[in-house]
Amino acid sequence: MLTRLLIVLLAILNVGVALWWLAPRAEPVAVVPPAEPGVASLEVLPSPAPGKVGPAAPVVAETQVPASAPLTAAPAPAAAAEAKPAALPPAAIAAVEAKPAENKPAEIRPPAVVQCASLGPYATQAQAQAAMSALGADAARPRLREVPGKAASSYRVLIAPAASREEAQATAKRIVEAGFSDYFIVSQGEEANAVALGQYRNREGAERRLASLTAAGFPAKLAASGTEIAPSWWVDTATAGAATPASLKQRAAAAQQQSLDCARLR
Repeated sequence: MLTRLLIVLLAILNVGVALWWLAPRAEPVAVVPPAEPGVASLEVLPSPAPGKVGPAAPVVAETQVPASAPLTAAPAPAAAAEAKPAALPPAAIAAVEAKPAENKPAEIRPPAVVQCASLGPYATQAQAQAAMSALGADAARPRLREVPGKAASSYRVLIAPAASREEAQATAKRIVEAGFSDYFIVSQGEEANAVALGQYRNREGAERRLASLTAAGFPAKLAASGTEIAPSWWVDTATAGAATPASLKQRAAAAQQQSLDCARLR
């Protein structure tokens, strides 16, 4: 009996809960507090119906103005003044015009062709040094170079041929009286009637003999047998800037200009 009673009570409870869920309910009403005097109130407009798209209605706010407050017209907004660029002084304008464009590409110039040459010959080192100084900045890596000379096969000391053999003999007599020996009179050829005073294999010995005869008052001279080339000095240099070997030759007052491999100057 008790079990049946419990079953009936549970069934009644289930039916009551189902009826409560199915019963219609009223929408909750928002309670708006009363507006205070002098404070604006807002009115919320209903949203548009689904499926209809249109411009949103503006929200109108009603402002309550206290009666005691005087009505004054709102000041009109000041019109924005049109900005005008300030005039630049003449000095600033000139500086802007003179300033080169930053994005202007740099002018590309082809590199100057470097040429090398030997300038000379100069009889002494001092002359070559003066010529190198005259080149200045137009010469790159200049240097002096000595070219050894070539000696003759022999050297002779003699007095020029006389007009006759008698005159040559008189000259020889004076030479003997002055203390000199080792002489003879040339009897034929282009040097006939000349007084020979010695033949030497090196130039130094011949120059000593010549100096002693000249000091004694005899017009002796030195004659080389064979080809003799005196030593010389040259200036080896490379061109710099716009200079050319021809312009360097002119500035150095050189008699010759010879081409030179630039690798020899490194």
